[in-house]
Amino acid sequence: MKVDDSRFFSFLKERIGLDVTSVGEAIIERALRQRATAVNCPDSDAYWHLLVSSPQEQQALIEAVIVPETWFFRYPESFVTLGMLARERIAGLAGARPLRILSLPCSTGEEPYSIAMALFDAGVDARQFKVDAIDISPVSIAKAEHGVYGKNSFRGSDISYRERYFSPVADGFEIADSVRDSVSFQPGNLLDPKLASQVAYDIVFCRNLVIYFDRQTQQHVFKVLKQLTREDGLLFIGPAEGNLLAGIGMRSTGIAQSFAFRHAPVDAVVPVPVAAPIASRPVVEAPARAVAPRPAPRTSAAFAPVAKPVAAAGNSDVSALLDRIAGLANEGKSAEARAACERYLQQHEPVAQVFYWLGLLSEVEGQVPQAQGFYRKALYLQPQHSESLAQLAALLAAQGDTAGARRLQDRAARGTNKQGNQ
Repeated sequence: MKVDDSRFFSFLKERIGLDVTSVGEAIIERALRQRATAVNCPDSDAYWHLLVSSPQEQQALIEAVIVPETWFFRYPESFVTLGMLARERIAGLAGARPLRILSLPCSTGEEPYSIAMALFDAGVDARQFKVDAIDISPVSIAKAEHGVYGKNSFRGSDISYRERYFSPVADGFEIADSVRDSVSFQPGNLLDPKLASQVAYDIVFCRNLVIYFDRQTQQHVFKVLKQLTREDGLLFIGPAEGNLLAGIGMRSTGIAQSFAFRHAPVDAVVPVPVAAPIASRPVVEAPARAVAPRPAPRTSAAFAPVAKPVAAAGNSDVSALLDRIAGLANEGKSAEARAACERYLQQHEPVAQVFYWLGLLSEVEGQVPQAQGFYRKALYLQPQHSESLAQLAALLAAQGDTAGARRLQDRAARGTNKQGNQ
């Protein structure tokens, strides 16, 4: 099926807030072709008529677009911080009520179950907390409630929690009832006004979601998240999203690698203007501050990656296409390199290096907001992707966000030190 108009993109933007440029049109078009083939629609018009008339197909398309990428104890430092601060909060509650925690989008359950396990490991009793887990995908929720996970959900150097909280079964490992009973799953959409009207939570986890949204939707979502977080509560976000919180009255706890934020005092809130499109952005004099380095000019030589990306073992087509992207980019053939990136995303699962190249190509074209979106997508797939961390940090510094740039630079340095100690 050839997708020849933007109505499908508009549908996804309206329903789930998806900014197509954040993931690339190729990924969306691949999902559309897959769904059209599955329901025997010969062209885009036929599929559109089915889509607008069938709530079931609308959900099926959303399921096809959403690619859950999660595992237990992702960003482990944040769970250590959770355990420490949760104990303090529970002590302050003095038994008046359980600690209320929200995880959204909860995907297939790895994050909310990790929250529960982290609290158990911190000595918190099951009666002292309750986790609500929300996701737009009923399929993902069904998998979470089933509670059986394969090896891809257990990553990192320390998976000792698997022995404490899982039992081996035929299809993988099944979560313990004590953990399962601490989490309540339900379908929901962060853009639904009813969600924002809920009673605020002591702790909210919402990580690696707003990278898929345009700036306007990002601002709306963060305001909703602020409403859902109590004045004395905590909001945990993704590592690439901290700089987006500055204008809504949230500030970092200052705990390294935790990505945890609190409500800022009223007199500490400094509004951050929405960036205008790069072509029409006026020159604004920034407040006096140390001069931050600007991103290095992008030339053909700047595209050479520090390390050659690793393709799936034995997949020569993937390796060849990645090599071709690198070759075209290094030769300065920007249009051809971008086309090769789109072709990769149509044919294979997304990888961080491809989004990094798309970010560089966008910089060459002067599309700085688009470049930032691609770098954040790369960091979603690979949180310690050093090239993306470095270039996004440079862009933030050039925009005057020295604190955001410093956080990313510190992350890159910690990643380098950790590799050097291995």
